[in-house]
Amino acid sequence: MWQKRAIALVILLAGSGIGWYIYSSQVNGSRPFKLGLDLSGGTQLVYRADLNAIKGSDVADSMASLRDTIERRVNLFGVSEPIVQTEHGGTLAGTSEERLLVELPGVTDTQKAIALIGETPVLEFRMLKVGAETSGTASSTVNDLFEAAAITGKDLKSAKLEFQGGTGAVTEPVVVLQFNDEGARIFADLTKNNIGRSFGMFLDGSAISVPVIREAIPDGTAVISGGFTPVEAKELARNLNYGALPVPIELISTQTVSGTLGEKAVQDGIMAGLWGVGAVMLFMVLWYRLPGLLAAVALMLYIVAVLLLFKFIPVTLTAAGIAALILSVGMAVDANVLIFERIKEELRGGKNTNEALHDGFGRAWPSIRDSNISSMITAVILFWFGTSLIKGFALVFGLGVLVSMLTAISVSRTFLFALGINAKSGFTRFLFGSGIKA
Repeated sequence: MWQKRAIALVILLAGSGIGWYIYSSQVNGSRPFKLGLDLSGGTQLVYRADLNAIKGSDVADSMASLRDTIERRVNLFGVSEPIVQTEHGGTLAGTSEERLLVELPGVTDTQKAIALIGETPVLEFRMLKVGAETSGTASSTVNDLFEAAAITGKDLKSAKLEFQGGTGAVTEPVVVLQFNDEGARIFADLTKNNIGRSFGMFLDGSAISVPVIREAIPDGTAVISGGFTPVEAKELARNLNYGALPVPIELISTQTVSGTLGEKAVQDGIMAGLWGVGAVMLFMVLWYRLPGLLAAVALMLYIVAVLLLFKFIPVTLTAAGIAALILSVGMAVDANVLIFERIKEELRGGKNTNEALHDGFGRAWPSIRDSNISSMITAVILFWFGTSLIKGFALVFGLGVLVSMLTAISVSRTFLFALGINAKSGFTRFLFGSGIKA
């Protein structure tokens, strides 16, 4: 018996320590919860990706590269905890499209947020179509004269400013591009197989240079010479190093949440959680008495365990996530209700308290297991197919259900067995009763 009570004491102390850590780390800011846009304030930008020039099999890679590029760029501007993710969405015409969602916490200036993304250039290398003619200047070349992009910004490794000899002794600023291994391989094949043909270097859809391929270039190096000034060439090299977009994007919606509204949402969510948990704990104590009191303690331990996971994964908490957490609290209580009702039936059947606890937990476990597994399957489906808002809800709900199943079986069970009470008659029988009956 002392071993069970020692384990119960260790669980209580560990839970108290975790609770204190969560509180202190939140107050002093050493490891605060990661809040979503709707709770912290900021700007959300939704972009539609133009994938017309991308083969079907390369769509996923292009979108992943686009996400990484945008994330790298907003990080360079010092935005705290930016969230950049891709989403497959439908349109009114019944077709599908790929979208990019960019959340910038703390940035409430929409135009500034758009500038962080929009200044990144789209770089493309496109072959001139066979038989097509140009007027001799890059600026008059139209997109229809060129084939789909053979190389894009996702293949770029670095860009730097150099000065090369121009007419006579005059040097001109150029931007020297160095491709990554995949880009170098494609560029080597492109130049080897198309000697004598022209190809266009496009930035943001405009051809800035249309050179003729004179020889194969196997080292993965290309030179952009578009009549730049030194300042323009330096700026272009800098922006390309920030990350040239692999595909063009179009801004389709913006949403701005003020910090005041976000703070109010956090306060309202906390109050809703406190009232909800408090009401549930009060019901458990009044209806199930001593087991209900232990269930309330186990419920508090469940909450601190879930919050600890949220800090260390970390989980981005949104208003929907808080709702999912409160809902998972109900699931945790539901498991305890099943257990206590089974224990009560065993006691009424004449078994002693120890036997009733063993058999009650054993008979309640299949129902708890099946209901929680079905809930977790639902959470997985929502996370896999849902939008970003639904994903946040599903993740919090799934984690909450998993932890609640463990705490209901292990923590509540440990506490009940640690009591060592034989509820045979009198006051002890009343403590293990429920409702208005003993």
